[in-house]
Amino acid sequence: MMKPEACVYSHFTKCFRNTCNPSKPVSHKSSDSDKDSDDAETTPHAQPETAATVRRKPGGWKAISFVLANDTSERLATFGLLANFMVYLTREMHLDQVSASNIIYIWSGLTNFAPLLGAFVSDSYVGRFRAIAFGSFSLLLGMATLTMTAWLPKLHPPPCSSNQQKLGQCPPPSKAQLGFLTLGLGFLSVGTGGIRPCSIPFGVDQFDPNTEEGKKGIKSFFNWYYATFTVVLLITSTLVVYIQDKISWTLGFGIPTLLMCGSIVLLFIGVRIYVHAKPQGSMFASIAQVFVAADKKRQLKLPDDKPIDGSKLYDPPVKDLLMQKLPLTNQIRFLNKAAIILDNDLKPDGTPANKWRLCSVQQVEELKCVIKTMPIWASAIVSFTAMSQQGTFTVSQALRLNRHLGQNFEIPAGSLIVISLLTIGIFLPIYDRLLVPALRKVTRDEGGITVLQRIGIGIVFSVLAMLVAGFIEKERRNMAKLHPHEPVSFTWLAPQLGLMGLCEAFSAIGLLEFFNREFPDHIRSVGNALLSCSFAGSSYLSSVLVTVVHRVTGTHSKPDWLTNDINAGRLDLFYFLLAGIGSLNFVYFLYCARRYHYKGTVHKEDDNNPYGNVELGSTTTA
Repeated sequence: MMKPEACVYSHFTKCFRNTCNPSKPVSHKSSDSDKDSDDAETTPHAQPETAATVRRKPGGWKAISFVLANDTSERLATFGLLANFMVYLTREMHLDQVSASNIIYIWSGLTNFAPLLGAFVSDSYVGRFRAIAFGSFSLLLGMATLTMTAWLPKLHPPPCSSNQQKLGQCPPPSKAQLGFLTLGLGFLSVGTGGIRPCSIPFGVDQFDPNTEEGKKGIKSFFNWYYATFTVVLLITSTLVVYIQDKISWTLGFGIPTLLMCGSIVLLFIGVRIYVHAKPQGSMFASIAQVFVAADKKRQLKLPDDKPIDGSKLYDPPVKDLLMQKLPLTNQIRFLNKAAIILDNDLKPDGTPANKWRLCSVQQVEELKCVIKTMPIWASAIVSFTAMSQQGTFTVSQALRLNRHLGQNFEIPAGSLIVISLLTIGIFLPIYDRLLVPALRKVTRDEGGITVLQRIGIGIVFSVLAMLVAGFIEKERRNMAKLHPHEPVSFTWLAPQLGLMGLCEAFSAIGLLEFFNREFPDHIRSVGNALLSCSFAGSSYLSSVLVTVVHRVTGTHSKPDWLTNDINAGRLDLFYFLLAGIGSLNFVYFLYCARRYHYKGTVHKEDDNNPYGNVELGSTTTA
């Protein structure tokens, strides 16, 4: 099962080195208004007004307590649902294994694409608080809807015995019941899209990064964010799953619903002390302007392998002190035409006469940054298909294993994900404290290995996880046929779950660091949302693969690979298929990584002068 908040692990590893803070802003003096008024904004003479320029005297930890409470409840609701949802769909809603897994894949994909739209709407139009507030209400509606599907008899099929389920004799859900279930899942996706991309940036907004107290607060905030994240995963994978599995699905869904209701109350109690960053307008307008301007100047010829004369380029200094100036590169050179100055392109004051005909070098390079990351992002979609299996077929395997601890306690099938979580939690400190310093001495890279190398190692672990899962399932199936009344121990799944955890520790965290490093500063929330989109893409890819395998592999004489009775199917071959696809993906990743050039930067000569001259400080590196 994917963990949409895997991004926080990136901050966790940085916190071991005490560098868990956002990109260090250029130093500048606060205006007098900062001292005189709690709500005052910096004056135009001190720095230009941007979304990064927020009201001073921020809410700090008073505000953070409300933000964390809201975000924790959101994760408790969504993770608590997904951890055991496969069991709910098959046992309570009487869906077959393929239909249930497809519902989870499709809903998971939609839920992980939603933060991208939420990040865009938040940063461009409504602001982070309104996005969180709207998302919270939508999430509450979704949880309440799902609770009613478990509570009201008319909203779920009548109960049937375990023998009837094995024989496939249970009545399926009606269209109305499935429709009501889908409505609840839709509300959850909308709510996640509002909360998930905004919670971390909104929390950081509550501190002033230009003061020592604010910097310490940001570091500590990430620590607390990770702590609550870990607690939520452990609670949902153990206590909530146990309540759902052994006591009552109504209670198991109802508790997160009540907590979500309480978090909304807390969110609005703190509304008067929050700091609100202003939305900046549509980022897609700038992207479209570069494409249109380059197309209008497509007849211009660029010098072969030579830089364009700087006097012919529109390259004003950036006015936002918290944004990095990007140098012109020769990658995707066609777009450079958008910044070439022709007659009548500039007004007397030096600004473009038509923004759809002349764009700045900064705009051009920001678009290039986005385009260059797409091939790497695509490779992550395939590698994450291994992690997607944790919430579906790994649970189906667990249901066939001996999960008893002692005579009276049985571990819920959905709780075995804890093995993957523990792997991540144990490995990250060891990696950060021991492996990185040792590797740094050899590679002389600050991170021990490059970001792309880290992502590549994660892809290798995803392939290994599927290979090991296939061999384990093959042996489990053989043992089940030889000894049908003596299921093997749940510990058989530990190797594949551990490898999936290592896959996430390398790929997910490496990708988040990659997006934060390579995306333009003012749309980093969109870059963060791309990680969720990677999980979304992997969910949809898994759904397509499951559907195709289900339809192609079955014959009249034998069931398909993914039949409900996994002892009669060939789940091991499905895992081997995923390993083969992952191997091809690794070759594709190597091709893209070897040709990738990291983002360059421009250093400012005078940190105290936001409008001072600039000079090239570094160029892109291979």
